[in-house]
Amino acid sequence: MTPQTFTDAERRLTLAALMIVFLLSALDQTIVSTAMPRIISELNGLNLYSWVTTAYLLTSTVMVPIWGKLGDIFGRKPVLISGISIFLAGSWLSGLSGEFGTLLGVPGMVQLIVFRALQGIGGGALFTTAFAIIADLYPPRERGKFAGIFGSVFGLASVLGPIIGGYFTDHGTVQVGTHTVAGWRWVFYVNLPLSLLSLFMVIVKMPPLEHRQAGRIDFLGAALLICAFVPMLLALSLGGHNFAWTSPESLALFALAAMSLVAFVVAETKVSNPILPMHLFRNRVFTTANLAGFLISMAFMGVVMFLPLYLQLGRGVAATVSGMTMLPLMAGLILGSTVAGQLVTRTGQYKPLMIGGAAILLLSVFLLHDLSKIHGLALLCVLLAFVGLGLGPGQSLFNIATQNAVDPRDIGVATSSNQFFRQIGSTVGAALAGALLTARLAGLPGGGLDLGALEGMAVKAAARGQAAHADPVLQAALVDAVSGVMIAALAVIALGLLTILFIPALPLRSRQPIGDAPVLNKAEPTNS
Repeated sequence: MTPQTFTDAERRLTLAALMIVFLLSALDQTIVSTAMPRIISELNGLNLYSWVTTAYLLTSTVMVPIWGKLGDIFGRKPVLISGISIFLAGSWLSGLSGEFGTLLGVPGMVQLIVFRALQGIGGGALFTTAFAIIADLYPPRERGKFAGIFGSVFGLASVLGPIIGGYFTDHGTVQVGTHTVAGWRWVFYVNLPLSLLSLFMVIVKMPPLEHRQAGRIDFLGAALLICAFVPMLLALSLGGHNFAWTSPESLALFALAAMSLVAFVVAETKVSNPILPMHLFRNRVFTTANLAGFLISMAFMGVVMFLPLYLQLGRGVAATVSGMTMLPLMAGLILGSTVAGQLVTRTGQYKPLMIGGAAILLLSVFLLHDLSKIHGLALLCVLLAFVGLGLGPGQSLFNIATQNAVDPRDIGVATSSNQFFRQIGSTVGAALAGALLTARLAGLPGGGLDLGALEGMAVKAAARGQAAHADPVLQAALVDAVSGVMIAALAVIALGLLTILFIPALPLRSRQPIGDAPVLNKAEPTNS
């Protein structure tokens, strides 16, 4: 096969298009949160508010490995176009949810949940396909600097998302004739121009990328994957809130997930073109890097998930201020991701940076875990900045190490698997952190506190635009509970650091393998 070549102009335009795609996906994960209290108030959906997030999480997570495999079969460009188009439709319909009241007996909040699920189907293609295209354009050693930049875009979106969402929610309401368009709807409509711009650039400017494999779609594997992980994610997301962990509903969901997972593994060993080839798990880099990513993502949720709740209810900080307190974490993440990416390109080594990042994260969380000793927001912000600095290298290096270690024909699957395991880790971490926090709150004298009730208090206070009253008893309870969750996160980070030590330190290739993957234009210099 003749190697595919790319000009400087093609690569620059492709990276610009991917940057917009990445910003689009990252913004959507952060911009909605600040609008949720107003959405709940207008659509009368307090009892369903968790489903708005859960619906997107479910569909975007289970579709990641499926999109990755489709990219390996049909090429990245058609997959990315399909993903952006579905995401565009989901965004538009989400903004219209409840605009015309109940439709066909479906209330506005349920409409939003359904359309968020549709949006998630498209969103699952954005991250994984963007990183796979970077792998098509650049050899592993050069991917570091671009992956670091993309990690920085994610951090930037995490900073701008809540601010943009809050601005539109508070000031975006407009009058069109006699009809009023609520400000929160622009949180979804803002995706439309970005989606159309990225779609234009991908269709018109992106060069056609070579197909990797021939073969049929593994429909059975895709169906079993959905049957395995949708029930599991549902149980993890809703367990302890909507029903107890030991309830028949939880046990049935976990049982269905376990049986489907066993069937999925068996089926993947029998088909010729599996969604997730089992032979990849014999690759030590693939296995250990994905396990480390899973553990670090899991621990991260334990560290940050309940800090805003603690700040709002325990310290009486306004929702906006509690959100701004997380900005130093994102600043640290941007710095860590960018510096790690540049150093990988310069040195060709990823493992020392992985170890250094995990060690900084471990030390930072240790200093952060006892909230009773952190009396000022300034100290909390400094510690969160170092948490972000420790997380930064992992934003791209686990993925680069995995891509470097697998056959180029499996780049799409390897890339999507890395993202998939990290998203599953975040979900498991959130579920376990919630369960631990609930158990510690329930064990307090006087019958304890209910986590659902506390979240409801925070949502209602945010909807009124007021800070919740800082109750000394509540503050002490939340300090004890959240600190307990962070201690558990410390143990998981330590396990993640131990796993990183077992990741083989393979040299990063300076050239694309000829005959299997696109290569740089021969007229251009490389770092070989």
